[in-house]
Amino acid sequence: MKSILITSAFLIGLLGCKTEPQSDAYGNFEAVETIVSAEATGALQQLSVEEGQTLKAGQTVGQIDPLQLQLRKAQLLASRRAVSSRSPNIPAQLLPYEQQIAVQEQQLKTLQREKVRTQNLIAAGAAPTKQLDDIVAQIDVIERQIALIRQQRAAQQSALTTQRSGTLSEEAPLAAQIRQIDDQIKKATIVNPSAGTVTVKFAETGEVASYGKPLYKVANLDQITLRAYISGDQLVRVKTGQPVKVLVDAPNDQFKEYAGTVIWISSKAEFTPKVIQTKDERVNLVYALKVKVKNDGGLKIGMPGEIRL
Repeated sequence: MKSILITSAFLIGLLGCKTEPQSDAYGNFEAVETIVSAEATGALQQLSVEEGQTLKAGQTVGQIDPLQLQLRKAQLLASRRAVSSRSPNIPAQLLPYEQQIAVQEQQLKTLQREKVRTQNLIAAGAAPTKQLDDIVAQIDVIERQIALIRQQRAAQQSALTTQRSGTLSEEAPLAAQIRQIDDQIKKATIVNPSAGTVTVKFAETGEVASYGKPLYKVANLDQITLRAYISGDQLVRVKTGQPVKVLVDAPNDQFKEYAGTVIWISSKAEFTPKVIQTKDERVNLVYALKVKVKNDGGLKIGMPGEIRL
């Protein structure tokens, strides 16, 4: 009777044990992390980021002292004004020629009217022909004077244009340097490039930053990726776009389940990473895959995870 009770209890115990199904792939969570570096050199006047802080794309998070850049810009502006002051004002310097031509043309019109009147008088026998000859001679003189003034004006314009071109050739490099300084002053303001969470902070307010120095690291943790590994015989069971179950450790030897989607499968095999336990430990070559998971805040970079297909 005792033996029967023990056997019954053993069977009940076996029936009560629930075997946990094995996962098909194992890996760790990762995210695309962007290192934000200084794009100017100077003291960090402000860096208002903290690890775990959520930032928006385009958000201003700090300022590098732009004083040296501003002083350099002021120097370049002064040099540009000095060069520009040597540039001739072409319209103003050609104005006297225009005025002389206008006066001569007005006199020419008066003589031409006088010529017509004199011709009528001669036709009527009321004036001598010498009077007409004198008017024609005056018209010829004025026309030659107008032509000469126009030649002088053209020569002066050519000389002034050459002088101005030389000045502009000196001014152009200065203008380019000013634009470069403006860009550097703009980049002295630290702007967060992409929305995400600050994962690491490398610098503090008051430190001296140099161009390219890392300031902080930001990652979008709203969507996190599990990089896992499967054996070759599992490839036929998985494809991109396929929904899968993602499991992470929870208290009391339980698992927390997330919905995931396969977004990438490696096209070539690699040796099993030492930190990864695959389904079949005898398989030496595995294929990496990535599964996108919507993060509720509980998933962290580097956390281990499992996949069930």
